[in-house]
Amino acid sequence: MSAAAHGCDVAIVGGGMVGASLALALQETALKVMLIEAVEPQSAAQPSFDDRTTALGNGARRIFETLDIWPQIGAGAAAIRGIHVSDAGHFGFARLQAAEHGLEAFGYTVSNRHIGSVLWRALRARARVELASPARVLEVQLAADAAQLRIADGSGAQRLVRAALVVAADGAQSLVKQAAGIASSDDDYAQVAIVANISSDRAARGIAYERFAESGPMALLPLGDGSYTIVWTLMPDLAQAMQECSPGQFCEQLQRAFGWRAGRIQQVGRRSSYRLALVRALEHTGERVALIGNAAQALHPVAAQGFNLGLRDAAVLAELIAAASDPGAASVLAQFAARRAADRRGMIAFTDTLVKLFGDRRAGAIAARNLGLLLFDVTAPAKRALARLSFGFGGALPRLSRGLRL
Repeated sequence: MSAAAHGCDVAIVGGGMVGASLALALQETALKVMLIEAVEPQSAAQPSFDDRTTALGNGARRIFETLDIWPQIGAGAAAIRGIHVSDAGHFGFARLQAAEHGLEAFGYTVSNRHIGSVLWRALRARARVELASPARVLEVQLAADAAQLRIADGSGAQRLVRAALVVAADGAQSLVKQAAGIASSDDDYAQVAIVANISSDRAARGIAYERFAESGPMALLPLGDGSYTIVWTLMPDLAQAMQECSPGQFCEQLQRAFGWRAGRIQQVGRRSSYRLALVRALEHTGERVALIGNAAQALHPVAAQGFNLGLRDAAVLAELIAAASDPGAASVLAQFAARRAADRRGMIAFTDTLVKLFGDRRAGAIAARNLGLLLFDVTAPAKRALARLSFGFGGALPRLSRGLRL
């Protein structure tokens, strides 16, 4: 390793929502932290902070409260006070009301752009983390004693960074993951998600709709201005047609698939499309490396739990390395992998099962799941379990989720 390398305890590669959240959590520690992000956060080209909307569960809200940024995030959020799940053209449905479970809301919808703005504003204001942006990681070398990264800034100038731990928060195609020799499985759902904001003649009233239609599952999530964001899962050829058709044609087809529960759909904003796959890292740690967020697992959006799961990755990792003399030690990374195993496994299985269950259009499967929805609608324990979904699938809650600082 080069003696001239710039030193830090933790180098976080990827300044999207999960990576920036980890950096913010570590600001309260004595660790020297660098956050490396290739695209300026305020740039329109920043893929992590685009017009998509994220559903933050109460577990995520608790973490952001502990990090003292929930008031800023909440100012741009819409509360989800009810959830309506249905199977289009069939009798099954289920309804959940937050008040019935003693909750103000099941969660909150917030634009990615707003979350990113709040996170990076807080990072700059507190000035405890070195922010390298725009900066690209060109090379990663891993050894038993430390990791070394070669990075280039916006002008092309290069430097070496030596770190005790490198955190891969750089997405499903993570360069750090590849450098660590960690393989991933990629299960293509052969689906594309169309994401857009829509308005109807009936203002959103805090109800989120999950609708399983013949064309594919769709979610309508309420926004603060009374409109909705739509996530419509389609076969690739149909997705392309819906991406290219006129706004009027899109609204007409969406109305036909979704129905009239949200009123007459009147307008649609800019449409974006995203290939859907379940991408899972076969290991979640490597030599001097930890994977979080989409670098560890990228989920189908049907359950709106991908970011919530990644944020819990960040919260557990922050807790463990804050108390460690060597944040990249093999014992620390083994503890991180063990702490996250049950939650990751449970959420991946839940999401994948949901996609396949409601994608099965055989008559027997349709009848079984519609009966299941009706039973769920009258079963209090099942509803309580779903209401707590955003706190995870097992294992001790991280300190940040319990309102405790590091």
